Amino acid sequence: MLIYSLLVSIVFFLSGSLTVFCNDTNSNVFQNTLSHIRPRISSEEQANAAAGVVERLLGPERAKNFVMMVNPNFTSPGKDSFLIKKNSMGQVEILGTSGVVAAWGLHYYLKTYCNVHISWEGNQVELPDILPDVRVKISSNDRFRYYQNVCTLGYTSAWWQWEDWEKNIDWMALNGINLALAFTGQEAIWQKVYLRLNFTMEEINEHFGGPGFLPWSRMGNMRGFGGPLNSNWHDKSIRLQHRILERMRALGIIPVLPAFAGHVPRALLKLFPKANVTKSAVWNNFSDKYCCPYLLEPTDPLFKQIGQQFLKTYIEEFGTDHVYNCDTFNENEPYTSELKFLRNIGHSIFEAMNSVDSKAIWLMQGWLFYHDSVFWTEPRTRTFLTSVPLGRMIVLDLQSEQFPQYKRLNSYYGQPFIWCMLHNFGGTLGMFGSAEIINHRVFEARNMNGSTMVGTGLTPEGINQNYVIYELMNEMAYRKKPVNLDKWFENFANRRYGDIKGNEHTVTAWKGFKNTVYNFSDTRRIRGKYVITIRPNLNFFPWRWYNKDAFIYYWYVLLQARDLKRNSTLYRHDVVDVTRQALQLIADEIYTDLIESFNKKNIDLFKQNAKLLLALFDDLEEILASSEDFLLGKWLKMAKDLATDDEEEILYEYNARNQITLWGPLGEIRDYANKQWSGIVADYFKPRWAIFLNELETSLTTGTRVNTTRINKRIFENVEKAFTFSRKIYPTKATGDSIDIAERILSEWYDPHLPFHKTSRHNYKQYWSNSYY
Repeated sequence: MLIYSLLVSIVFFLSGSLTVFCNDTNSNVFQNTLSHIRPRISSEEQANAAAGVVERLLGPERAKNFVMMVNPNFTSPGKDSFLIKKNSMGQVEILGTSGVVAAWGLHYYLKTYCNVHISWEGNQVELPDILPDVRVKISSNDRFRYYQNVCTLGYTSAWWQWEDWEKNIDWMALNGINLALAFTGQEAIWQKVYLRLNFTMEEINEHFGGPGFLPWSRMGNMRGFGGPLNSNWHDKSIRLQHRILERMRALGIIPVLPAFAGHVPRALLKLFPKANVTKSAVWNNFSDKYCCPYLLEPTDPLFKQIGQQFLKTYIEEFGTDHVYNCDTFNENEPYTSELKFLRNIGHSIFEAMNSVDSKAIWLMQGWLFYHDSVFWTEPRTRTFLTSVPLGRMIVLDLQSEQFPQYKRLNSYYGQPFIWCMLHNFGGTLGMFGSAEIINHRVFEARNMNGSTMVGTGLTPEGINQNYVIYELMNEMAYRKKPVNLDKWFENFANRRYGDIKGNEHTVTAWKGFKNTVYNFSDTRRIRGKYVITIRPNLNFFPWRWYNKDAFIYYWYVLLQARDLKRNSTLYRHDVVDVTRQALQLIADEIYTDLIESFNKKNIDLFKQNAKLLLALFDDLEEILASSEDFLLGKWLKMAKDLATDDEEEILYEYNARNQITLWGPLGEIRDYANKQWSGIVADYFKPRWAIFLNELETSLTTGTRVNTTRINKRIFENVEKAFTFSRKIYPTKATGDSIDIAERILSEWYDPHLPFHKTSRHNYKQYWSNSYY
């Protein structure tokens, strides 16, 4: 197979193929330190794994039209390339430098020449009868294409089983991702280590967070909440991690494994009374029961001992690919800013890895440099980063599209970094993106003087939203220059729904979205806070970065394609999502009017606005219920399906419910990870507003002062806390026709012949119109 791949490579080069190369980058600077970060599996095995991706995507029969080959040696060091050519038998041959790159080449061919679309929400894979004949070579700009945020493993994949991971890994391969987190099974290994160190199970259980909160337990932000984890969880996670790693490695994707960051159970001092520990600061107001684990100082010899035990045990179980994630100071500030301390602590963290694996690369999320920028000054950051040999650390510039740090920190003082798009916090829904910034800033970072950029990455806290922005970002890995965004969004719409003829409305709508919701260029922080998802209060200030009237109009335009696209799964998904976004906008408008009427003590107008807002929640619930992509029931079922008994099921369901609502026993990070899903709208968001509006109306009619404390207590006890402990079962299947429902909602809230702000719903339409005239 390898000889055949080499011959095919030569044929491609001699055949006059169109070759697409990038400008030289600085990736080669780190060849000596990063060259060993490569697939361990044979080329033939990688090709077979890539062929499996094709078969799962296209089906066995259509997959026969594609021949997947791997040859790691046909491109320059530090780059990945794929070659595409149609052979004399009518098959499309794809040769990649690894299995994942061959799959990437397949995706490139399908989307570029066959109008195919692949996304988290679903695929549009109608192929032409005769596959187009092309000869093309594409090379990556950088060494790496990275994927995942440590929080994604809580907000999105906490409840995933193998079928979910298989689909996710296929998507990674099709998008050329060759470096990705693989953190499953971590707590099972830690339990083994802690038991060897003579911790009791009780002491271990009070340290680990529950399944919905593991990322923050791992980073030392909190402890114990949502637990304990039992043997069933650990056994399943071990088995699952083996399958994840086997598939990733087969494709040539480098898994990033966990290393010891220093966060240890409180009981450590009972066993090691001389250990040098500091108590972590309170994080987001968690009480002492759940906050503040100990941080074992990395310069303490015990740090190296525990770190070695963990990494050795992990590698014994799962093997290694030499890249390890470690975030000691994620939203946890060091107790001293002394440069010597920072140098020693960075060196010690790295040595705990290096002493076990002499080829270790420390991959660190660079969130701390933005989040604690007052502490992490340039001298302190330089001292910390350069305590590790250059090229033995990779920094994820975690939110480059909004708060890049690589310029301020002088390209991380020589350490390689990856330009990452964070984009989403908490896995919240809400259309949002920075297309123009992505389209230019990646190239600027790569080409700036002294750049140590070695890759691009996706680091969302949660996925399954705003796919268009992720597709655009993924293309920055091979694009040589910015794209024409108008044309790009047009092509996106055509691929997503298929059948280019008759796509005028969808193209117009998506170009409109490009100029509105996907044109964010501000520095304000996006955290999914909207009227419909916040805990009700009198002091919220809705804001947007785009023209709301324009967006509502493009909602209307998108629905004009309903007859042509009615059978398109992705069109129906988008109709639900855009209708959800439109109702979110309308709710902001109603809230503004409602607060104004309350402040002016206009009780009649207040009642009208209150009715409008509650009616909107009903419409939102109905449209979301029409799509399986927006159902609370599916999230809860995924959690409960992992349980083996009633006790486990109750615990897992509580984790799943609490994470997307209170986020903590008392609402410590309330609504941070909120989801606009059917079920939670009806039983959580709307009831909170009903209580609040009723109290405001009582205040107006009786002339009494609003008692915010009493309102919040009622909301907490009757809605928020009650929801997290409820066992109500929610549908896992959609109900109603999304397009019909959206069309009705559109007709009730929008009149294309009037400005948006002068229209209203049902029999309130004339009232609202007159109130503005």
